[in-house]
This record gives sequence, structure tokens and C-alpha cells, in this order.
Amino acid sequence: MLRTPTGGAGHGTATAEARPMSIGTVLIQLRDEFPEVTISKIRFLEAEGLVEPQRTPSGYRKFAPRDVERLAQVLRMQRDHYLPLKVIREHLDALARGEQPVLPSPGDRRDLADGVWETGPGTATAARIGRAELLAAAEVDEDRLAEWESYGLIVPAPEGGYDAEMVTVAKLVADLGRFGLEPRHLRAMRASADREAGLVEQLVAPLRRHRNPQTRAHAEATANELAELSVRLHAALVQSALRSRLH
Repeated sequence: MLRTPTGGAGHGTATAEARPMSIGTVLIQLRDEFPEVTISKIRFLEAEGLVEPQRTPSGYRKFAPRDVERLAQVLRMQRDHYLPLKVIREHLDALARGEQPVLPSPGDRRDLADGVWETGPGTATAARIGRAELLAAAEVDEDRLAEWESYGLIVPAPEGGYDAEMVTVAKLVADLGRFGLEPRHLRAMRASADREAGLVEQLVAPLRRHRNPQTRAHAEATANELAELSVRLHAALVQSALRSRLH
């Protein structure tokens, strides 16, 4: 339950609740329900357009009660439904339009590449594909796929088959190949991805070991958010490096 600011003598509840709050006060209110939230997290959600606090002439953020409740909605959808920020934004926009969208259950799966939810009895099958399906989706032959596997670019799941993400990887590797980039050139990208995944794993490990089941469940949403930030940073660094070389 979010805390409600209280006013001193002579101040009504409505006036106190309407008073703009600093980011520190917002953090205190949210931490009752979301003990892992930080000021950096609030700023990140603002940067992603999930909340738009007012700014004072000197640039300080001032949050209205509706901003705090919106932040709480975002954090609940991440914690309870493991939703990526794009889906959360779409859901909140639909609510603002007066619609009544239905949130997916935690067991549903979202393909982040095309933004389609896969639910129902076929979910497990859609999330894991066989070798023939991967070959068809990537439009490559057996020899090419075997080569990609030898360089660690395509990795089968431990229990067999391939995760849905491998389809995206295979298509990207094929597209890069058309520009002359061979699997041996892409090994560095695979090694970098493994290092970044290891770093994310270290950061969320304390959440997974937490006694609170909700905090442990929040670890997956946090890992997804960190992965998204890592990808964006990588893209920005590559673009910056290219600009410095081409100009």
C-alpha cells in the first residue's frame, strides 16, 4: 500500500495529497510495496516515457499523486506479469483511452521481436522449435546451421530443440553474412554477449536469493530491463565508434 502524504495542522487531506513530491519522497512511498526500487529506477522509467513529472524552473522533478500511482502500476506489471516496458506502455495508453485491456498471466510468453503474445495450449510448442523449423525460419541449409553452431552462435536448448530467440539470432547472422561477415567474425559478439549475460546474472542474484517470493519473481523483470539497457548501450557505443572513424 502506498503511503499518503499528510499535512500539518490546518491542512486538509486533499490539499496534502495534491502537493507535488520530490523524487526522494516518491521513493519512500514506493518502497513499502517495492523494496528494491531505487531513484535510478524511477529516473529510468521517466526516460522511457512511463511517467512525466513536472519540472521546476531549476530543473527539479515534482511528482503528482497520479504520477506515483502510475509508477506503482508499472512496477506491479513488471513484478507480477514480467512485462517488458513496451507492453506496459501500450497497456497504460489503452487504459487512458478508456479501453479495458486484459493483462497476460505470468505463464504467457511474448515474442519481443514482433510484439505478439503467444498464449494457450500451444505456448510451449511455440516457445521451443525443432531443427527443421529453425532451418525453414532462417532460410539456410543444414551445413550453414552446423557451421553457426560450431562457432557458438546458435546454441540448442539443454533439453533439446531451440529457444524462440535462436530464430532471431539465425536471421541476423544470415543477414550479416550477406555483407561478408562470416561466423568467425561474429565470435567476438558471442563472447561479449556471454560476458554481459554473466554481469546481469551477478546483479540479479541477490534478488533470486531473497526470502520474499515477490522479490525473487521480480528478478526476471529486472534481468530483462538490464538486458534492454545493455543492448541500447552497445548500439550507442558502436554508432559512436563508427562516427569517429567515418568523419
